[in-house]
Amino acid sequence: MDEAHRFHLTVTASGRLVMQGWWESETTARRKFTSWVGEYGSMPGARITLTDEQQGSVLTTWPGEG
Repeated sequence: MDEAHRFHLTVTASGRLVMQGWWESETTARRKFTSWVGEYGSMPGARITLTDEQQGSVLTTWPGEG
């Protein structure tokens, strides 16, 4: 796997992909996650997800579960 594409951030609205990006650094990806919540979180049906592609795991989502 290409390390530059390890951390994948997506924004969907009503199930449709709106924006996505990849970062090598988890710190940078988490900073972008916070920024994108502010920028896109008010869209109807918005969901923002940060995934570690190398581990195959979701690191965080907005809105949170539960």
